[in-house]
Amino acid sequence: MRRTLAIRTVLAITLAGATLVPAVPAFAAEPTTPADLRADVNRDGRVDVTGGTDDAGENGWTTGRGAVFLPNIDDDTKRCKSTGPDGRPLSDAKLAKCNDAADTKVNGTADAADLARLRTVPMTGLRAGAVGTVKVTGTGAKYTRLFVKRSTGWTVVKPTTELSAAELRAGLELGIEGTDVIRDRAVWDGTAVVELKVSPGRGAEATTDRVTLHAAPLLTHHHLQQAQQVMVTELRGDYAYERAQKKFVKALETQVKRAGINAPLVKFGMKSEEEDIWAQDFLEPGYVTMAGPGGKPQGMRVMIRSAQPWRKAGRLAFEKLRGRDVGAVQVSLGRGVEDSTLDSMGNLETIPAYEHGGRSYPAGRIIMGEYKDTGVKPVKAMRTLLASQGMQDPLLLDTSWLDVGHVDEFVQFLPADTPRGWRIAIADPEAGMKLLKDAKAAGHGATRMFSFKDTEYASAPKETVAQVLASGKIREDNALAARRIAANLEILKRETGITDAEVVRVPALYSRPDDEGRGDVAGTGRLTRLGASADVPDAAGEYGTRDLKAAVDDTRMVSAYIPGAVNGVVLGKDRYLAPKQWGPVIGGKDIFTEAVNAAYRKAGTRVSYIDDYETYHLMMGEVHCGTNTLRDISAPWWKR
Repeated sequence: MRRTLAIRTVLAITLAGATLVPAVPAFAAEPTTPADLRADVNRDGRVDVTGGTDDAGENGWTTGRGAVFLPNIDDDTKRCKSTGPDGRPLSDAKLAKCNDAADTKVNGTADAADLARLRTVPMTGLRAGAVGTVKVTGTGAKYTRLFVKRSTGWTVVKPTTELSAAELRAGLELGIEGTDVIRDRAVWDGTAVVELKVSPGRGAEATTDRVTLHAAPLLTHHHLQQAQQVMVTELRGDYAYERAQKKFVKALETQVKRAGINAPLVKFGMKSEEEDIWAQDFLEPGYVTMAGPGGKPQGMRVMIRSAQPWRKAGRLAFEKLRGRDVGAVQVSLGRGVEDSTLDSMGNLETIPAYEHGGRSYPAGRIIMGEYKDTGVKPVKAMRTLLASQGMQDPLLLDTSWLDVGHVDEFVQFLPADTPRGWRIAIADPEAGMKLLKDAKAAGHGATRMFSFKDTEYASAPKETVAQVLASGKIREDNALAARRIAANLEILKRETGITDAEVVRVPALYSRPDDEGRGDVAGTGRLTRLGASADVPDAAGEYGTRDLKAAVDDTRMVSAYIPGAVNGVVLGKDRYLAPKQWGPVIGGKDIFTEAVNAAYRKAGTRVSYIDDYETYHLMMGEVHCGTNTLRDISAPWWKR
């Protein structure tokens, strides 16, 4: 009766010409807040769901703004093995396959620090029948994994996972991890678009929101980052060179402590038949970080194995170093092996942060050497990996003239109290030759070139200053080195804007190996820095001895004649460790040591020395080649 009266009343009003608001059907859902997904877009270490600080720009990504997630490739609980059930070493592929992202669990600490957080804005008033879903769309889905935090802990998000109305009303916390680093931007550029879809139910349309995140770039260290720990290979035997190496390691421990680095040395130990003293060459320490609590970077170190699968020491990146907050990666070379001495990581250094010519490198820029004379470059897989990070665009310099072919043999970067914050230190063969010419002119031509006592290194060169200057090959070799170094310096000046006033010229001398009789002094077949004594695979993947530089005319290739001072280790803002020079002693002073000290002193750097003559120098390397450093990663790469 009451319903009939109401109908009559409505009809009467309608007929009288009144305008009515259309009646809302009783079955329609009430208006609700649309789906709203947030991530740490402004990189302050928190996800803002009450204000708008993380709303603007959530669908884009730049170096300075946009949410970041980590490739979760460390091993927080040390569960990854290096041997199989039968006790035999795992293959390289299986060794690299294990990490925290290899399973669907949140490994490590309860705070799940390796997960980047996302949150949903609470959808108050949502009906009981509402349901939500969340997923990564597009290519990023293959390289990421989502988790949802529930009362039982973190749970992996599957295609069948649903978010309940109660969870959506309260607001959800999500986490995302990467399952790998960016390896090739043409395959995956690091982008992950996360989509939240909410269906309110009872006839209302679903609402969707998306946010774009990006994998943290894998970055290499530069010398403005403080050294925190030093790595070196420790030998166990009792051959002369093994005793010399033990002496070097002991001296290194002393020098590192004097520089204020209290962390103990990381010592690589290997089987005698696999001894590889070139700690700089078989891996490159890198890192990945995102904004953590308070906006401070948090993340992990990532050890980059050299693209030399024949080099067994590279496995130490996984076997020894991988662990809590330390991951490791290697590149796949496929069937065709392109490795050479250029693929050693001593051929990778990093220019500190700079801006020039409209380009900015807030995390620094990689340099690598190539044989420009023959077109041979570092292996493509490694160059692609490094370039694909989109931050440190590798710059190739010409190392055709060097017997080993590594950039660390002639250039380095020093912290400096200047507007730029750093200087270039460059080897200067002309300055080295001038030291000898001045010594001879002052009547010291008969002075021994190398100041060893016969009891120290019985096989050491015996030539005099005058004899060195009389050598046509020495003059030619250093003229060659001077020209090639000058050409490389011009490239660096053009690319960075560095001026001559910011260049530290360090006296040096180069020669072809036969001028010094360098070689395997112990006769044991251990690796030289060139690596040519190793059995390495040829282009078809077959093993056998192969000259890694056969494509290059090595008749004019040179390496350091007197220990290369620029081939040392930056231990602090004003602390530098160089190889002991063993130069001519005149008036009670080593003229090369004095000149090296003066060059670095002008740059505000104090030099200490360590004897590497028998251990590294005779094998065509120096202190830098035989060590490696773990550096501070607390500065945000997204800011200059």
